[in-house]
Amino acid sequence: MAIEISICESVDEAVVAAFQRLIPQLSSSSSLPTAGQLVEILNHDASTVLLAREGDTIVGSMTLIVFAIPTGVRAWIEDVVVDEQARGQGVGEALNQRAIEIATKAGAKTIDLTSRPSREAANRLYQRLGFTARETNIYRYEV
Repeated sequence: MAIEISICESVDEAVVAAFQRLIPQLSSSSSLPTAGQLVEILNHDASTVLLAREGDTIVGSMTLIVFAIPTGVRAWIEDVVVDEQARGQGVGEALNQRAIEIATKAGAKTIDLTSRPSREAANRLYQRLGFTARETNIYRYEV
């Protein structure tokens, strides 16, 4: 069956259930987003939530953030997750290609993302798609 990538336009029970199933596969320390939090994300001007569907089942998602700063329009890919049962079937690639298309159309000069070294398959995918590792330090301030 073919994978369909779409922009999430609204939050319903299926979307909430999908995030409740997918987020633990991405991060064991993150809390599950509520319907209200998902609506807030969808309503944010910088955010585009992409969903990957196989038939009626949501098998993956990602969030694309596109924003303007003084040096140009930039984009950031976050929270890419593909259901364990659907990995290795091109879902991640399809999500990333759609994000690249949207960011390019929005005028982004660059698209950034991070990926833990332990996610070997994801890192190979990003390199295959043309992402290159940058020599930079990533800092995080916890609040």
